[in-house]
Amino acid sequence: MALAGNAREALLWALRDLEETNFKILKFHLLDRTLLKGQGLARGELEGLSRVDLASRLILMYGAQDALKMVLNVLRVMNLLELVDQLSSICLNDYREIYREHVRCLEERQEQGVNHRYNQLLLVAKPSPGSPTLEQELKVEDLFAPREGPDQGPPTVVIQGSAGTGKTTLARKMVLDWATGTLYPGRFDYVFYVSCREVVLLPESTLDQLLIWCCGDNKAPVAEIRRQQPERLLFILDGYDELQRSFSERLKRPGPTPIEDMLHRLIRREVLPTCSLLITTRPLALRNLEALLKQPRHIHILGFSENERMKYFRSYFADEEQIKNATDIVQGSDVLSKACQIPGICWVVCSWLKGQMERGGALSESPSNSTDIFMAYVSTFLPPNDNEGCSELTRRMVLRGLCSLAAEGIQHQRFLFEEAELRKHNLDGPSLAAFLSSTDYQEGLNIKKFYSFRHISFQEFFHAMSYLVKEDQGQLGEEAFREVNRLLDEKQEAGSEEMTLSMQFLLDISKKESSSNLELKFCFKISPLISQDLKNFKELMSSIKHNRAWDLEFSLYDSKIKSLVRGVQMSGVELRVRHSNENNSCSRNSLSVKTSLSRKEEQKRPIEDKGNRAGTQKGF
Repeated sequence: MALAGNAREALLWALRDLEETNFKILKFHLLDRTLLKGQGLARGELEGLSRVDLASRLILMYGAQDALKMVLNVLRVMNLLELVDQLSSICLNDYREIYREHVRCLEERQEQGVNHRYNQLLLVAKPSPGSPTLEQELKVEDLFAPREGPDQGPPTVVIQGSAGTGKTTLARKMVLDWATGTLYPGRFDYVFYVSCREVVLLPESTLDQLLIWCCGDNKAPVAEIRRQQPERLLFILDGYDELQRSFSERLKRPGPTPIEDMLHRLIRREVLPTCSLLITTRPLALRNLEALLKQPRHIHILGFSENERMKYFRSYFADEEQIKNATDIVQGSDVLSKACQIPGICWVVCSWLKGQMERGGALSESPSNSTDIFMAYVSTFLPPNDNEGCSELTRRMVLRGLCSLAAEGIQHQRFLFEEAELRKHNLDGPSLAAFLSSTDYQEGLNIKKFYSFRHISFQEFFHAMSYLVKEDQGQLGEEAFREVNRLLDEKQEAGSEEMTLSMQFLLDISKKESSSNLELKFCFKISPLISQDLKNFKELMSSIKHNRAWDLEFSLYDSKIKSLVRGVQMSGVELRVRHSNENNSCSRNSLSVKTSLSRKEEQKRPIEDKGNRAGTQKGF
C-alpha cells in the first residue's frame, strides 16, 4: 500500500490485498444498492471479473475517487479496519489536492480577488496578562508559532480590528496562500474559511455540513477528514461579530441558534478539540467571544503602514496625474491622511476622489471626521450623480430604500439580502453597485443571488441615516438612550467601551452646527423632533467616556512608530558610545538598523512638535 500514490493505485492495491473469500464477499456487497446509496452494480456486471478488471470497471463507471469511496464503505461493513485506515489515508491525500484546486479556482472566478488587491497589513501581538513584554509586530507566518509557557494546548488566534481594517481580506489571503503552498507548508492538511456572515445559508447546522460547504463538494470525505489527524486542521472563522444577534432578537429567542451552537461547540473545543482556530472580530463582540475561548492569542490588525498606503494609491488610480492629485489632497489633510491607514476607509476615500475627478468636480470642503468621508462618498454616488434623467425624488427614494434595508438588517443581525427584499425597499441591486455587491450561491441545481452592502460600515452608516429620513420619527431617542445605557453599564464592568459605528455616525451628525448642508446634499428635511433628539443625545454622550471606532488602531500605530523611532535613536547612542571607547578606524565600524519606517516617517516622527498626529486622532 505504501506504493499507492493516488486513488487509482490505492483501489487496485486494496483489491489485490484481499484474500479470495473476502474478494467474493466484497463483490456480493457491491450488489447492495442500499449499502452503496443507490450505486450498486448489477449481478451480471461482476461475474467473472478479476481484481484488475473490477478496479477498471469501477473507475470507468464512477471515477477513481467515487470508486474508492464505494470500496471503503464495503470494507467498513466487512470490518477490515486496517485496510480501511490505509485506504482513507490515500483517499485524503488525493482529496487534499482536489480541495486546494477548489480554493484556487474560487479565487480565479472573483473579478477582483485578494491577489489583485492585497497590500501588506500591520499585525501587532497583544501581550498576555502579566507579561512584561510590549506589543510586538508579527508576521502572518508566525501566527501559529509555538508560545512560551507550559501546556499551551492547541492554538487559538483572535485577530481583532475595527470595521474596515482588513480582517476579511487577510483571512481570505491566508487560505489562498495555503492552497498555493506558500503559507504553512507541511503544517496544515486543510485550511477551511468560514464566513460568519454567510454561514447562515447552511441547509443543516452540523459540522459535516459545514465541511461539505467549505469544500464545495457534496461528496467530500468529511468523516475521514474529521477522523484523520484533526490537529492538522485549521478553521478560520471570519467576522464573529456578524454572528451575534441583536438585543431584541435575543429577547425573542434567548438560546443560541443551531448555527451559533455548532460554531460555539467548535470554539469551546467540544468537537475537534485538537484543531487550530483563527477568529476575526470587531472589538464589540470580544466580551461574548472571550467566554468561549481557552488560552487565546490576541492580535491587533492596524491597517496600512504609510508605505503601503502609497502602494495602494498607485494600484487604485489609472494614471500618474490622478495619483499625484489624490496624494496631494490626502497629504494636505490630517484627517484624510490618518483615515487612509484603515484599508476600508482608504478605498472609500480613493473611490470618492476618483468619482470627483471623473466628473470634473472640485472639493468644496475637506472632511473633518470619518462621518464626513462617508457622507462625501454617498453624496457623490447616490443618484442623480449627473443631471440627466434622474430627479431629486429618485435620489430621496433611493436613500430611503438603502436606509430602511440597512436598518432592517442591523435590527435583525442580517447582512445578506435576497433580490425580493431589495424590491420591497424599492431598490434595484445592479444599478447600485457603489453601495451593494452581489454573490451567487448554489442551492441544489439552482443559483440564488444575494446582495450585501459593500462593507459593514456602509450598512452602519445608512442605519444611522435611517433615523433622520424615516417618516416614523419616534425611534431615534429610544435607540440613542439604549446606546447610552449600554455604554454606562459596560463602563462599570470593563472600563470605557467602543460605541457602535451607527451611533458614532449619529453623534458626529449631532455635533454639526447646522443641518442645512446635510439636508441639501441628500434632499430631505430633518424634523424638529429629530433635531431635539440629536441635541439630547449629544449632551448625554458628552458626559460619558467612550472609544470611537478606529481609535485603538490609530493609537497602537502611533505607539509603534514612536517605539521604532526610540529604537533608532538608542541604536545611534549605542554606536556613538562604542565609537568613543574604541580606537579602531571609522572604516571598521558599521551599523545596520532595519525598521519598517518609510523615509517620510523617519523625517517626521522624531519631531514631536511638528507632527500633528496625536492631535488629529481626536478629530477623526
